Amino acid sequence: MPAVILVLWISKHSRKAEKDCMMRIFILSVFAVASVILSGMACADEAVVETECDIFTLLPPENGSGPLWSYGCTQVARLGDDVFVSIMETGEGVPLLSNTRWRLMRISGGEQKIVAEADGYRQREPASLAAVPPDHLFMYVNDSQEAPGVKYGHCRPHLLSFSGEKYLQKALYPKWGKKHHFTDHSYRGYAADAASGHLLMLNIDATTSVQNACLMNSKGKTLATGSIVFPVRACYPQVAVCGKAVQVLAVGDIVEPVDAWREYKFEQTKQQWDYVFRRLFLVGTPDLSRENFGVVLEIDSVDDTGGHITNQDLWVSPEGEAWVLYSRREVQNELMRDKFFPDRSVIDSLWLVRVRNGEITHKELLVEGTEESRPTQARFQETPDGALHVILYLTGADAGNKALRVFPETKERVVLPLPLQEPLPSFCLANTRSGNAPSYMVDFYGTPGNNRFRYAGVRLPQSEK
Repeated sequence: MPAVILVLWISKHSRKAEKDCMMRIFILSVFAVASVILSGMACADEAVVETECDIFTLLPPENGSGPLWSYGCTQVARLGDDVFVSIMETGEGVPLLSNTRWRLMRISGGEQKIVAEADGYRQREPASLAAVPPDHLFMYVNDSQEAPGVKYGHCRPHLLSFSGEKYLQKALYPKWGKKHHFTDHSYRGYAADAASGHLLMLNIDATTSVQNACLMNSKGKTLATGSIVFPVRACYPQVAVCGKAVQVLAVGDIVEPVDAWREYKFEQTKQQWDYVFRRLFLVGTPDLSRENFGVVLEIDSVDDTGGHITNQDLWVSPEGEAWVLYSRREVQNELMRDKFFPDRSVIDSLWLVRVRNGEITHKELLVEGTEESRPTQARFQETPDGALHVILYLTGADAGNKALRVFPETKERVVLPLPLQEPLPSFCLANTRSGNAPSYMVDFYGTPGNNRFRYAGVRLPQSEK
């Protein structure tokens, strides 16, 4: 504001000083300074796109998975000035289901380089990443132990450690403790704690649907194991680990349980695949080395209206409070609505829930979906000033990626546009749950569609102190 007043004063009095050369030079100088100040004021609350580029085009694997299939995990990480992306590559002619391999790409100084890659096609799902600063990356792989073409065969989930300038690779094998049946459908969860260097792996038992947990240190030593029995089969988990404390968020993933609904949908679509996602669960333990996971808390359910829930993200505050981000739709789709629930909505809205000591303490409709605009995907971004933001994609006339600060709380939620040339409706971020440091830089890995996958680095404005 002082700069604005100064510019107005100069405009008013400049004519009187036109004949004074020194005054004119002074005026021009002040105008230049004021312009810089005003420019800074205008941009102070804007996000800046620093990098945006294509990184690969996918040959679809047609195996029921894809590069963002493990959406509870992330495939992008940052160590200092370098960004790493775990890329999925489909093997041409390799039979299903495990017909892809991982490739590790480094993006630095505007250059892209593959720094490591698997020597064979043994993955069905993407290989997720975690970081332990300053210089260690850990990739979660799920190698098939069967001959090519064997479906639902035995797999060996483990970590690959990458370190040093040459990204030396070392396999770290967890000791799961109990008998298990791991296949190419891992429904894995993965998290890292940068402070302790601990890594938490989840992998589902294909026979029992029990989620098996293994806590390891960065050297590969197994520190603790555990298991989670959800009320129904639950998948696509988000995991947070702090020391030996663990929180897990997962969504129910079961075949349509209501006979009338299942039969009607099949009559209309002739599709055998009919899995539904209607119940959201949170479970944790304060110390996995001392006690197994506790009582499962049901965060929300749309069972009664045949709805749909997507678990978007999980963040645990320094005080141990779990922040849960999820999308909720009353009715699964128009087909179900028109037949069974004509007065209900098929539009997603974004919800925020906070949980402390096993109880929901706060529930908020964060972004209400409408016919004109609705949220699709959303993730948490923690910044160095202690703030927490939701990075999301909104459809509609003003479609694009946005940022919404949710902590510290303000009277009004301000939606900040992230001006990507090609917005990313589907994406993951280099998040703190995966060991990445809090950052004003939002590191996106996602797709605008058409099997093209991109990286984007967007710098958020720093809050005033």
